[in-house]
Amino acid sequence: MNRVLVKVPASTANLGPGFDTLGMALSLFAWIEMSAADKTEFRLYGDQMKGVPTDKSNLIYKVAQLVFKEAGVEVPELCVSMYSDIPLTRGLGSSASAIVGALVAANALIGSPLSEDKLFQLATSLEGHPDNVGASLFGGIVVSAWDGERADHVRLEPHPRLETLVAIPAFQLSTEKARHALPSQISMADAVFNVGRSSLLVAALASGELGLIRHAMRDRLHQPYRAALIPGMTAILERAADYGALGAALSGAGPTLIAFVDAESPRKSELEAFLLETLQREGIEAKTMWLKPVAAGPEITVKSAAESEDFMSRIKGEVMQ
Repeated sequence: MNRVLVKVPASTANLGPGFDTLGMALSLFAWIEMSAADKTEFRLYGDQMKGVPTDKSNLIYKVAQLVFKEAGVEVPELCVSMYSDIPLTRGLGSSASAIVGALVAANALIGSPLSEDKLFQLATSLEGHPDNVGASLFGGIVVSAWDGERADHVRLEPHPRLETLVAIPAFQLSTEKARHALPSQISMADAVFNVGRSSLLVAALASGELGLIRHAMRDRLHQPYRAALIPGMTAILERAADYGALGAALSGAGPTLIAFVDAESPRKSELEAFLLETLQREGIEAKTMWLKPVAAGPEITVKSAAESEDFMSRIKGEVMQ
């Protein structure tokens, strides 16, 4: 009888023009510990877990049962502990990290019979798009495509000088609401524009041409339509490069805004002030965080269930204070 602990990274999706196809893992994490039990029990810690179900309707439990079903085994009762530093419904992949963490933990608990690709297919189907889950599962920058049946991906190694600054508004924005803001059709000109920008962005990230990011992160597919939901967003996307950013985008469905930065830039404090002051002028409180791309996906630790060390003691020193 083992306890499986999984540490899974947050993610940012779209990166501007790569709607539902581009994602990058970020240095913000969630931890899930899972073990078989006589009776299902949830131990949820931290502010991000407030309001999360503590019965079998919990997403972690349901995803784990999907893994067991795929593997042809039965583990009907689970003890699950979870702590997350990833804010909910802010565009930083909180649901994707939970799905990936649950898939990986459940798979490891039964001896890892499912391949990484199988976990990716399950995660994509559950999330509805592969960008966030791909980044959290594989780490680095993930270029992906999904036709509704199969997801494919290529992983890119992040440039060693690439860093990000996120501005996280104090309000939540559901993915569903953000998607309702999008039109059902776009023009051929806008489609061609985004194909070009997304292709250029992937090439820039793959080749290390950081100077191209500013031009490659432009978008006509989703950000202009979501701008009304996040006052100050348009100004930030248009002017962040004037304050030292390599480029800027809406992170996922938002409301978090993300700027790509050269780690050696001397203008970091200037950029941070610009983001906060722009949002404050619109009456929006926000906090900023400097995050690095994470090259690895989930970290898995397996220990005997008989060991006495509790969950929070195991992750102490890693969580944000």
